[in-house]
Amino acid sequence: MRAAVMEAVRKPLVVKDVPDPSCPANGVILRTAAEGVCRSDWHAWSGDWTWIGLVPPMPLVMGHEFCGVVEEVGKETRNFKKGDRVLVPFSQGDGVCEYCRSGQSHVCANPSLPGFSYWGGYGSYVRIPNADANLVPMPEGVGFEEGASLGCRFMTSYHGVVDRAQVKPGEWVAVHGCGGIGLSAVHIAAAIGANVIAVDLDDAKLELAKKVGAQHVINGKKTDAVMAIFDITKGGAHVGVDALGVKATCLNSINCLRKQGRSLQIGLTTAAEKGEVALPIDRMVTMELSLVASLGMPASRYPSMMQMVEAGKLNPKSMITETIGLEGASRVLEQMTNFQNVGVSIINKF
Repeated sequence: MRAAVMEAVRKPLVVKDVPDPSCPANGVILRTAAEGVCRSDWHAWSGDWTWIGLVPPMPLVMGHEFCGVVEEVGKETRNFKKGDRVLVPFSQGDGVCEYCRSGQSHVCANPSLPGFSYWGGYGSYVRIPNADANLVPMPEGVGFEEGASLGCRFMTSYHGVVDRAQVKPGEWVAVHGCGGIGLSAVHIAAAIGANVIAVDLDDAKLELAKKVGAQHVINGKKTDAVMAIFDITKGGAHVGVDALGVKATCLNSINCLRKQGRSLQIGLTTAAEKGEVALPIDRMVTMELSLVASLGMPASRYPSMMQMVEAGKLNPKSMITETIGLEGASRVLEQMTNFQNVGVSIINKF
């Protein structure tokens, strides 16, 4: 099969032919139709997670935001057949631990991540283990590029905004960082009736944020974001979202809140923070602020999101700014180093 292969840290991916995967008894072989290029790929490609011992085994075919068509079915797989259109959740479970049994497969005791634990969607075919627990049927009304755009960034934001922060209509939501996660959070919060403020340092990203639902935008280079949010909301946001994971966005997500506000932490830190950011504890106590974290989304919650997409209430396609071939993936990863990307890049030619 054809694949874009990571052979060294921070080096261009090599597009070449590699052996086709074999079908696991409890899984399927998926023919990929579209794949998103995500900042989590960048973390692995750039070696940014080596400080916690996460060094990807190379050669590696990355990719965890993909969808496609079932090509082959293992003898133990019951819920899928050849020809089925499916979406692949990136946070996968073993199906038998206490978390999976309660519908929380995204925090499985024995997790598996495509593109990290095994070769992912930067190839023409992917070997998906434990398919009955880790695949989601994709409605005919949802296209493949749209399906890929529902990958890590969008579904992570959906779970965070809807399930974890429990954003309500009419609330003020301030989203800090307008990459893929942030734009998705803006769009989802707006779709459920919240008043959304988007914060970034790039006017082009803020323009896209307005197009996907932000009522107000703030360029943090030009103004004090926290003070501006207090002015706009007349007292602070009900919910702050750190969609990036750097010290500044984490603290701004907390400091922009009104009393009894909730800060949703989605972004993972970089080597600069090494997983730790000092928090304004006294402020959090005296204002009764809450900090809630969110990871991925369980497969059990996909039908809710899919229904909103089919109904036209969510439009993940609105965040796609380019489609590329396998050869273009390296360029997108390199641009992520300096936050040059605007919107979502989708690989759609295999």
